[in-house]
Amino acid sequence: MHTDVKALFENLWQNYLSVTPSTKKVHELLGSSQQDDVINDHIALRTFNLPKVSLEKLAAHFLALGYKECGEYHFEAKKLYAKHFEHADSTLPKVFISELLLEQCSPSLKATIESLVAQIPEEAVTADNFLYSGTHWQVDRATYESLLAESEYAAWVAAWGYRANHFTVSVNYLQNFSSLEQVNEALKTAGFLLNTSGGEIKGTPEVYLEQSSTLADIVPVAFSDGDAHIPSCFYEFARRYTLPNGALYTGFVAASADKIFESTNAR
Repeated sequence: MHTDVKALFENLWQNYLSVTPSTKKVHELLGSSQQDDVINDHIALRTFNLPKVSLEKLAAHFLALGYKECGEYHFEAKKLYAKHFEHADSTLPKVFISELLLEQCSPSLKATIESLVAQIPEEAVTADNFLYSGTHWQVDRATYESLLAESEYAAWVAAWGYRANHFTVSVNYLQNFSSLEQVNEALKTAGFLLNTSGGEIKGTPEVYLEQSSTLADIVPVAFSDGDAHIPSCFYEFARRYTLPNGALYTGFVAASADKIFESTNAR
């Protein structure tokens, strides 16, 4: 596992950039050509509730670097469970990790995912690079389509493996924008498609968090029977509000996160 938290995030970031080419354009639009000018609110990772690759196994990489578990979330319709983690150094991104509850899925989906995960060497899961290691298996287009018919989440992980599913711009720290509405308008004017599930902006000042996101880039992925263009990763934008005690809200809102998941939906 990494011993340097900044090195971990830099590797996650470079891996994310490699399949999310629109990110550079987003940074230019927000008045920034350097990553350091954009404060990252949080990243998200996806996995399955199998012992080898469970949420807890992914979380161990962050716990070893000083992160603490801070909240848990249930997404019953999507059959997902999630937790978020924060570091004592508030300049470090929060981490949101979810897992698909396979016992709630069809026997065929469960068997497919078990066969993929079985191909991951045990030692790979604790290696420095696991969180940005991509796939440890090959799937064909038909298997992807079969998973997609039941669970977009399962299909996405089967195609892309282990990597940050998204990074998140903290709107609170942008110099040229003061609201999420302004950010969204700039994105749309520049030709970006936004996730409109549950509205362009998910959440309200009353729940202390507003979120929006682009739709995932459509890029080629290598299936075992040829390349195909499918959704990869997306960019999220979050504005946090001050709690009655004067502190900035640091948690997540399940109803909003539920819709953010749909940023990678096939289209």
